Amino acid sequence: MDIATIVGLFLGIGFTVWGILISGSLWDYWHFPSIVITLGGTIAATFLAYPLKDIVKIGKVFQKAFLYKATSANEIIEDIIKLANIARKEGLLSLEEYGSKLDDEFLKKGIMLIVDGTDPDLVRNILETELMFLEERHGQGQGTLEAMGSFAPAFGMLGTLIGLINMLQKMDDPKAIGPNMSVALITTFYGSFLANVIFLPLAKKLNVRSKSEVLIKELMIEGLLSIQAGENPRIIEEKLKTFIPPEMRGSIKKEQLGKEEA
Repeated sequence: MDIATIVGLFLGIGFTVWGILISGSLWDYWHFPSIVITLGGTIAATFLAYPLKDIVKIGKVFQKAFLYKATSANEIIEDIIKLANIARKEGLLSLEEYGSKLDDEFLKKGIMLIVDGTDPDLVRNILETELMFLEERHGQGQGTLEAMGSFAPAFGMLGTLIGLINMLQKMDDPKAIGPNMSVALITTFYGSFLANVIFLPLAKKLNVRSKSEVLIKELMIEGLLSIQAGENPRIIEEKLKTFIPPEMRGSIKKEQLGKEEA
């Protein structure tokens, strides 16, 4: 469970409700036809823009925004250094037994390619191709949310225009101008709220996570190719540390120091 996503969504809704309650009532902001125009229109436009196979995955996309287990770069580096030491002492073929025990399928696949004696250039090509399609799959989910974030304000404006037209048709009745103007603005409010509190922030969160996952995978590729080239584990460690921020490198040193003392 990603606490930051939940807290952000809670605060976004909470501050909006708080702002409404200061000057009025939540009931004043409830207008079912406006919800139908804004949310229904957003869903309809998404169906028009994307194939059905992508739309049925939207539930999983939302789930990934809230349920996410981050991969520790420190742990990956430790695994690769451990594999490098094994390969240095026992040979590349010995990696098959240890690699089969790893949880990460990408790292496991790279080890199997190395054990099978695949050419280093081909190993890099296969893993980078898989990484490219991983980014593309991530981009599809992000793109759907971004599209919904752009559709929602547009349909909010459409609802506003409908409200203004109704208001202008009843200009001879002063009492109808206020309510119609209020309804016209509520649809804009709905569209802006859906876009800026839900759809666009979640798309950005998925984008950040995708970049983080891609960085970890690139670290894995570099580490695996270094093992295949027979590089010294210390050199591999220093090379892989360049993928992560300096403050995280310090934590690796502390972990390793603790293990040596033990």
